[in-house]
Amino acid sequence: MTDPYPTPVQAVILAGGQGSRLRPYTDDRPKPMVEIPGTGVPIIGHQLSWLAAEGVTDAVISCGHLAGVLQEWLEKAELPLRVTTVVEEEPLGRGGGLKYAAAHLPHPDRAWYATNGDIWTRFPLREMAAFHTERDATATLALARPRLPWGAVETDAFGHITDFIESPRVSYEINAGVYVFSPDFAALLPDRGDHERTTFPRLARQRRLAGYPLPQGAYWRAIDTAKDLTEAAKELAAQGR
Repeated sequence: MTDPYPTPVQAVILAGGQGSRLRPYTDDRPKPMVEIPGTGVPIIGHQLSWLAAEGVTDAVISCGHLAGVLQEWLEKAELPLRVTTVVEEEPLGRGGGLKYAAAHLPHPDRAWYATNGDIWTRFPLREMAAFHTERDATATLALARPRLPWGAVETDAFGHITDFIESPRVSYEINAGVYVFSPDFAALLPDRGDHERTTFPRLARQRRLAGYPLPQGAYWRAIDTAKDLTEAAKELAAQGR
C-alpha cells in the first residue's frame, strides 16, 4: 500500500514491560513512569512531548505491568496530543503486542511511528520519516552507536597496552527502539511472538527494512538499570536539559 501522507501523525508506545532490572523503581510503577532524576518528568512524559513536537497528534500506549498507575497519570496530566491506552488481556509477545496496539491507531491507511517505552531520546523524527520514504521501506529502524559501560584498552601488535579509553562507542550500530512503519506493516506482524525474530528478518531479506543512523550529537539512552538513570541524569544536566 502506498501512503499518500509520508510524514506520520500517529504513534505507538510500547509500555508494558516488567522493568525487573530497574527495581526497586518499578515495584510501584511501570518503567515508562520512572523519572530521570532532576528532570521532574517521567520517561513517558518526555516521549509524548517529543512526539507532539514532531507533528504527532495521536498516540496509542500499550500497557501491561501496573497499567493502572500509567493510566491514572495520563488522566491527570496535561497532554500535548490525544492518547489512547490498550492493555493486553494475555501476553502476546513484542510483535503481537505491537500489532494489537496498531489496530487502535486512528488512521490505518497512514504511516506510523513506534517507540519502546524505556527510550529517552530526541532527534528529528520528520527526517527519519523522509529517509523511510526515500528508500521505499516497509519498516525503518533508528540505529544508535552506544558507549560501552566499561573502559577499554588499546594494544599494539606485540601485545603492549598503549592506551586506556573510558566508555568508548561500540563499533556496531544497534536497534535504538524507535521506528517508522508503512501502513501495510501491521499486517505482517505475528498475532503472537517476537517480530524481531520473524517480521524484521523477512523484510531484511526482501530489502524492505531500512536503518536510519541517529544524527551526530543526538541524545539517546535506553533506561534499563538504575545505573542508566544515574548516567542519564548526569548527561542531561551537562547538556542543560
